[in-house]
Amino acid sequence: MTDLALYFIDIILHLDDHLAEWVTLYGPWIYAILFAIVFCETGLIVTPFLPGDSLLFVAGTLAAVGGMDITYLSLTLFSAAVLGDSLNYFIGRKVGPQVFKWENTRWFNKAAFERANAFFEQHGALAIILARFMPLVRTFMPFCAGVSAMSHGKFLTANISGAFIWVVSLTQAGYWFGNIPLIKDNLSAVILLIIILSLMPVVIAYWRSRGKTAV
Repeated sequence: MTDLALYFIDIILHLDDHLAEWVTLYGPWIYAILFAIVFCETGLIVTPFLPGDSLLFVAGTLAAVGGMDITYLSLTLFSAAVLGDSLNYFIGRKVGPQVFKWENTRWFNKAAFERANAFFEQHGALAIILARFMPLVRTFMPFCAGVSAMSHGKFLTANISGAFIWVVSLTQAGYWFGNIPLIKDNLSAVILLIIILSLMPVVIAYWRSRGKTAV
């Protein structure tokens, strides 16, 4: 494992320490940094590994102690989430069904795309909202909507609704509960728990699909 990969894992597992350091180092530019992370995580199918749920929660905890303004933070993350999904949707529209012929590479996780596409076909527009809380699937869902030529109006409604629920729920959870002594003293463990819980639907869906294939 490379030093860069180890550093990235350390950022994910100790996001609270790193984000607090970035707030100190970059001041108001932290909003631009967070915008870029969320925009890329939701807007580019090559960056599904970037933090999402845990980033929103930790950002909310820092806003509660004065590191950031919760209103500016929420607007920044909401804008990034909506614009990211919109970009991903239009990329999917541009690429079209030919994506099903793509092979798995370092930059394209075909298995994740196929799981997201199956989820989208099952739930339709609701999948856009539900997927906000599902890593990997969250990144591929707007892309699948574009590939399937979902109407832009229908997608935009689900996109805005999902982004609002996702951003507000997690930043507010961090804002109101993240600095409770029990949670604050064990924030790294809480971050890991958030990651595990958010991955559970993906893991369950994967095992169910394997079971159906075996049958």
